[in-house]
Amino acid sequence: MDYNSLSDLQILQQIGDFVKAERIAQNKSQDQLSKESGISRSTLSLLERGEKVNLITLIQVLRVLDQLQWLEAFEKKKTISPMAYIKLQKKHERQRVRNSDMAADNPPSEW
Repeated sequence: MDYNSLSDLQILQQIGDFVKAERIAQNKSQDQLSKESGISRSTLSLLERGEKVNLITLIQVLRVLDQLQWLEAFEKKKTISPMAYIKLQKKHERQRVRNSDMAADNPPSEW
């Protein structure tokens, strides 16, 4: 589904439909889910109908429904710039070991 083409109210309705479907799939009544979430039944009803509710309300309900995994979309991914990556690679490159005694005794031959 292209959420960019939906209005804010349509997205709220999608979220409400999701919450309701999950509640029913888990065989929970509105009263039961609202008590477990620590919200009123009327607030849960508003959420399921796609009305405006607090974000904390949505989080509380999703936690009880064991559906917090969708929050992974909000995680800030660590990225590294190309220059920082090169510097990091150079830092971990293997360095050649030289024996300073041998270098003085056996100078390189010239052709």
